[in-house]
Formats: sequence, C-alpha cells, structure tokens
Amino acid sequence: MVLEALLSELPLVLLLAGAGLIIAEAFAPGAHFFVVGVALFAAGLVGFFLPVGGTLSLIIMTAVVLVTAVGTLYGYRKADLYGGEGEGKTSDSSSLRGKSGRVTERVTPTEGQVKIDEGGFNPYYQARSVDGEIAEGTEVIVIDPGGGNVLTVESYESLSDEIDRELERDRRASERESESEASS
Repeated sequence: MVLEALLSELPLVLLLAGAGLIIAEAFAPGAHFFVVGVALFAAGLVGFFLPVGGTLSLIIMTAVVLVTAVGTLYGYRKADLYGGEGEGKTSDSSSLRGKSGRVTERVTPTEGQVKIDEGGFNPYYQARSVDGEIAEGTEVIVIDPGGGNVLTVESYESLSDEIDRELERDRRASERESESEASS
C-alpha cells in the first residue's frame, strides 16, 4: 500500500528531490549534487507527462535519469565553471615548486604576497624572498613551497645558471672586442 502510494507520486518525489539537490549545489559547489539533481528533476518532469504508468513508466524514468546524468556531467565538465583545465582543483604544496607568478605585495624575507599562475581556486599566497626585497609586479618563481601557505620565491631576474653565466661572459667579451675595434 505504501509502495503503491509512493509509485503513484514518484514523479513529484523525483521532482522535489531533484530541486532540493540543485539548491544544495549552491551550498557545496563542485558537481556533487548538481548532476544527480538535474537527472532526478528531469525524470520527475517526464514522469508527469507520461501517458503510461506502471513498470513502463519506471523504465522510461530510469532511462531519463541515466541519460540526463551522463549529459549533465559531460556538459558540466565541458563548461569548466571553476576556471581552466583543472585549475580549480586543490593540489598538494609540492606541486607549487617551480610555478611562476607575480608579486602583488612587496616581498621581503619576512613578508609579502604573490599571485601564482595556475595556482588553483585561490592563487594568492603569502611569500618570503630568499634574500633581499622583490618589488610589486616582479615576475617570480617558487623555490620552496613550504607547507603550501607561505612560499619562498625568487625573482626571475636574480636567477642564473651556468648557461646564463657563460652567455653573459660571451656577451662581455664581444662588447670588449667591439670597443677595441672601434678605438683602433
């Protein structure tokens, strides 16, 4: 008797459950409730307009739930509402090593802030410099991600490796040759 009553009101139950889950998505974003909510809501709507009842109605509404869920999930992922391919995903602090960004508040060995390119949902991090001061707007690279909330950064301008040093030596040598040829 209860089962019969539930089945007779199933489209209304699905419609209300779907609407509730869609609303719940606003409080916990991330497609946790949205996909299932849309699928249930669509099945409830279809159930209201079906001219048949009983088992055939259940089969049709089940098919609608499956097709709508797959379609909604695909569309939700394609829309990428949280910005960029996986950009909105949280990652561990070690994945920040080597990332680049810009200084948003002057960075010193004791304070500062940077905005990391592809830095996740909130790309702003507290930052400390290795030594010295890094001016606002300067491009930086993460040297040590620390625990993830305070990064150690260094200016791209201050970074040099063996290749950079060799190129600089060659540049100076050719400048000296040019000067000596000009004075001769």
